[in-house]
Amino acid sequence: MFAIIKTGGKQYLISAGDKIKIEKIDTEEGKEVVFDEVLLLGKDEKDIKIGDPLVKGAKVNAKVIKQDRAKKIIIFKYKPKKRYKNKKGHRQLYTEVEILKILSSSAKSAT
Repeated sequence: MFAIIKTGGKQYLISAGDKIKIEKIDTEEGKEVVFDEVLLLGKDEKDIKIGDPLVKGAKVNAKVIKQDRAKKIIIFKYKPKKRYKNKKGHRQLYTEVEILKILSSSAKSAT
């Protein structure tokens, strides 16, 4: 079973057992999180439920593995012959989660 969820302004194609990095959410490590913004559910390519805009009653249970910061990204701006140089760095915060169960509205628990 697979699903497409929406979190942090992005969409992720997931299935049970996947580990994904998402935008930071405020929870502690080891806690469970429920994603209820499910856009699509499917068992295989023929059996697919598409939400309008969300699939009613569908949820995804996940466990928070760690909260961390990504590798540093260097932003460097330069204008030749104008003595303009600007160097900045940025480390994006993220949360790594492991998908435990994908629950559909018709079945109580499907993985």
